[in-house]
Amino acid sequence: MKAPPQADQPVLCIAGPTASGKTAAALQIAEQARRQGESVELISMDSALVYRGMNIGTAKPSLEERAQVPHHLLDILDPAQPYSAAQFAADARRLIDDIRRRGARPVIVGGTMLYLKALQSGLAELPQADPTVRAEIDAEAARLGWPALHVRLAEVDPVTAARLAPHDAQRIQRALEVWRLSGKPLSAHFADGPSAQPPQAPSGGPPLRLLSLEPSDRGVLHERIARRFDQMLAAGFLDEVQSLRQRGDLSPALPSIRAVGYRQAWQFLDGSIDAAQFRDQAIAATRQLAKRQITWLRSMPQREIHDCLKPLQIQVF
Repeated sequence: MKAPPQADQPVLCIAGPTASGKTAAALQIAEQARRQGESVELISMDSALVYRGMNIGTAKPSLEERAQVPHHLLDILDPAQPYSAAQFAADARRLIDDIRRRGARPVIVGGTMLYLKALQSGLAELPQADPTVRAEIDAEAARLGWPALHVRLAEVDPVTAARLAPHDAQRIQRALEVWRLSGKPLSAHFADGPSAQPPQAPSGGPPLRLLSLEPSDRGVLHERIARRFDQMLAAGFLDEVQSLRQRGDLSPALPSIRAVGYRQAWQFLDGSIDAAQFRDQAIAATRQLAKRQITWLRSMPQREIHDCLKPLQIQVF
């Protein structure tokens, strides 16, 4: 067994758009470490994988995959509970220390880029969510549609509106909420917040080594997204969402149900859209998510780019 990882060693972070093969890459790297006499533990950086009972639509690692290497931050919350980027950063920092004390190497893996930003450089101080304001915005959206609210957002915060799709309900709502509560655009809050720093993990701790899995051909990734969604449907995704609906305490207002795919499945089961619209809208939303993730990654010049459409060939440890 090699010497335990030191506090000044970089923390490996595997990031990339949805369907880029992050889990497979993490397992490959864990096996690589095992062959060299080291052990790895994975820290999930995904805002949907934290929820119990949301397995198929989140492409959560299987029980077999979890048996190969310890995973953290999976199934830690009920879908009715919130989870924030700040909470992730605190949990990840604690886990990094715990894993190193056990003599293993922590590896962060996931595609929630706001979580990565929180871990790297912290977040701007934003107003707390206000149920009354959110209800008002939701009522306007029900009457006018989210594209109309996207136009309104562009009038008060063109920077944020430019990076959001017209149907990105969750983010449009939050941006409008911040504007109404503070009188200040969301983009201005971020501009005034912590400046971008070299990627840091725990305060005073080691830097992150960021491996970015990006497609050399966006069209191939789009095909992969569609194929994976059809596989989810065949695996019982709609049954999974129906089970969540039958609880009676969940709604599309919750972050968990707003996750890509779940929101569209909820609408289909409500009868708001038909089967063809459900499939098309879910795949389109997933592709939009991938586009946003790639945009985030391209703003990080320190990343090491690896083509996610080719086998990962890299010696990490």
